[in-house]
Amino acid sequence: MQQNNNLDMEPQDINVVSSKKARKAVVATGLGNAMEWFDFGLYAYLAVVISQLFFAGVDNSGLQLVFTFATFAVAFLVRPIGGIFFGKIGDKYGRKIVLSTTIIIMAIATLMIGLLPTYEQIGIWAPILLLVARMIQGFSTGGEYSGAMVYIAESSPDKKRGMLGSGLEIGSLSGFIAASGLVTILTFALSDAQMMSWGWRIPFFIAAPIGLIGLYLRRHLDESPIFEEMEQAQEESDEEPLTFKEILKHYKKDLILSVVIVAFFNITNYMVLSYMPSYLTEVIGIDNTTSLVILLITMVLMMPLALFFGRMSDKFGNKRVVQIGLVGLTFLSIPAFMLMGVGQVGFIFAGVFLLGFLLSFYEGTLPSLLPSLFFSDVRYRALALTFNVSVSIFGGTTPLVSAYLVHVTGDPLAPAYYLAAVSIIGLIVFSLLFVQTSGRALKGSYPTVETKKEVREVMKQDPEDALWWHEEAPDIETEQTQPPKTIS
Repeated sequence: MQQNNNLDMEPQDINVVSSKKARKAVVATGLGNAMEWFDFGLYAYLAVVISQLFFAGVDNSGLQLVFTFATFAVAFLVRPIGGIFFGKIGDKYGRKIVLSTTIIIMAIATLMIGLLPTYEQIGIWAPILLLVARMIQGFSTGGEYSGAMVYIAESSPDKKRGMLGSGLEIGSLSGFIAASGLVTILTFALSDAQMMSWGWRIPFFIAAPIGLIGLYLRRHLDESPIFEEMEQAQEESDEEPLTFKEILKHYKKDLILSVVIVAFFNITNYMVLSYMPSYLTEVIGIDNTTSLVILLITMVLMMPLALFFGRMSDKFGNKRVVQIGLVGLTFLSIPAFMLMGVGQVGFIFAGVFLLGFLLSFYEGTLPSLLPSLFFSDVRYRALALTFNVSVSIFGGTTPLVSAYLVHVTGDPLAPAYYLAAVSIIGLIVFSLLFVQTSGRALKGSYPTVETKKEVREVMKQDPEDALWWHEEAPDIETEQTQPPKTIS
């Protein structure tokens, strides 16, 4: 039976969302996301210190760092579990309840890391407890980022979804910047002995109050209008929602596409924002403070760039913007790492910024693009599953793979080859499978606009143009009945 074959549309069906309300959703969601990535950033920027404190039983400093990033990567294995758990809750009970839960779990787990005894104090239990705390972080993150993307996409006017979605990455960058800036200040203010003794704990203690602020803001958000629309449609229907098994069966192309997009996005993201400080210190040979300052400046410059490319995706289309980023990384990844290899601060900054500039193409477009791949009644579950599986396999392992490639080959350009190869694969798959979604209604939903004037403009359109996705809705036969969609 063809889903969503009723294309009748009345003015009251169209969602009207004010810019003020949409911006409030972006701020609250972005702040929570900033707190999440503040926590993750701390681990990356303190990786060298953590490797010496928690893996002191390993003699080789290079292998200490590998073990530290292995702990970073293993925590990502629980993200799909968190994604499945929170995705089911998000599609059934709402996006808001998940976002309020994940932020407090993340704060508690990060505070735990700050309280952990070191290897010198309790031996092998130190890295084990570190791993447990990181896995709790990973579990909560499984529902956090995908839920934030879904919430903002569903709370934004269709014509501004790219720009508002980029606000989520402003939150991510703000979290990384806060982590980098705080670690840099502590490095300047404290001696090496003080930093190793107690200074490294301070940033982790700050997570708790940030989490409480984020929780307060999220609890005062309204539910997304598209979820409320879907919930009402489901209440009027006696049909059962799709199971995970049915989602895997009927949405293969969209699921595969999402995995590939998340892979090239997060391999680039973790290469630049997580692995780079350790790469500059351990491989290039500059001091840790200088590497953090370089990355801090790069991230500050990336914030307006992400907003700019978000606007460009609304104006020229998200497909075109992402393709430019993929082509740029295909050809410029190796030159960027070669610039760093010169060893002079100016060249190192140029190389890091070049990668950050190209990453901004993704930061500005993908938070709004990814939710647009799926229909409303499966959006949270499908995105949480694909995002977290792909991040676990590809993104979270990026620092580990990069450090291992350099360690085994002895070639400082090894991470660049990896990044270029991933970009080529991403460009081919993305260009072949992705259909432009900027400025169009989310799948399974009526259009979302900003003003009543836009309602009249939408009503003048052919319903088949306004509800463009109806041709993509799969034929689904179940043992029960046709599963509900936002439009019934």
